[in-house]
Amino acid sequence: MGDNKAAHNGLLIDLDGVIYQGGRLVAGAIDTLDWIRQQQIPHLFVTNTTSRSRDDLLEKFKALGFSAGVDEIMTPVVAASQWLEDHNLHRVALFVPAPTQRDFGDVDAVSLDHETAVDAVVIGDLGEAWDFQLLNRAFRFLMQEPRPELIALGMTRYWRSDDGLQLDVAPFIKALEHAASCEALVVGKPARAFFSASLASIDCKADHALMIGDDIVGDIDAAQKCGIRGIQVRTGKFREADLDGEIKPFAVLDSIADLPAWWQHQAI
Repeated sequence: MGDNKAAHNGLLIDLDGVIYQGGRLVAGAIDTLDWIRQQQIPHLFVTNTTSRSRDDLLEKFKALGFSAGVDEIMTPVVAASQWLEDHNLHRVALFVPAPTQRDFGDVDAVSLDHETAVDAVVIGDLGEAWDFQLLNRAFRFLMQEPRPELIALGMTRYWRSDDGLQLDVAPFIKALEHAASCEALVVGKPARAFFSASLASIDCKADHALMIGDDIVGDIDAAQKCGIRGIQVRTGKFREADLDGEIKPFAVLDSIADLPAWWQHQAI
């Protein structure tokens, strides 16, 4: 913990569980965001949220009392859209909420009601919309020849809503991988490419960056495997048992509200 302040010159910040939880702000979060901007620290909100478009996220921010620019948000949809374009894949089966489809731009989103040939099957967090028929439909797309790419918009296992823990996208990806004997391309956390793209967005090297998250696996461990030091907050999905395992965060804070004091202490 002897690094000085100059060694920390970029922040990757998770949203749900760190800045807010459900429809409520984490106490002190806005003051910390104001401090980050006052200090002119390069930062990016990195989220595996696929139930909202970036415009919808900006509207949520406004409703909660703070603002951001669209270029301050990195989502798996942004990364997936770029990957599809780079690999010239156009016909896509999108298993994502309707608002999220807007961020896919010009892809040819096929109807999920017809088993037509596609270049890729994209899976996001559909929450309670998942049922056997819908999951089986994704499986049937994947079993076509030639086999399409399976793209996972993150591999978050679960998250905490206002009424408790909820399954996220990873369990459904694992089921499809097993059934269709394939391996998903992951374009959100914890994929290395997602963190690399995020660092490039703020022009920051991995060893000069910090990742602030509530998920010991998807945020902290994933970032640290990329050379980014992880700060675990005790909000969101955090459980004290998370600290008993092999993953050791660079620092542990009660919440993001404690970041300014911690940061300044590093410079002493």
